[in-house]
Amino acid sequence: MDGMLALYIFMLAAFTGYEIIAKVPVILHTPLMSGSNFIHGVVVVGAMIALGGAETVVEQAIGFFAVALGAANAAGGYVVTERMLGMFKKKEGA
Repeated sequence: MDGMLALYIFMLAAFTGYEIIAKVPVILHTPLMSGSNFIHGVVVVGAMIALGGAETVVEQAIGFFAVALGAANAAGGYVVTERMLGMFKKKEGA
């Protein structure tokens, strides 16, 4: 794939993602993002596949950071979900 085409696709995806997320009401943002944690798992698998095909050191470094950041994003989503669900549990003393 040509470098300019890849850059164009990346910029288009970033703009589209920003526009979609910007239109989500604040009150729905956390439940929406915590409910989509499985997507982050798919992103991590994709990053691992891309890392496996990396040939240069730069590609390997970018792939490593993609896997690390994707895994941190998925783990953080589950932490947020756990905290959010904890807010709805009944109090023991009540």
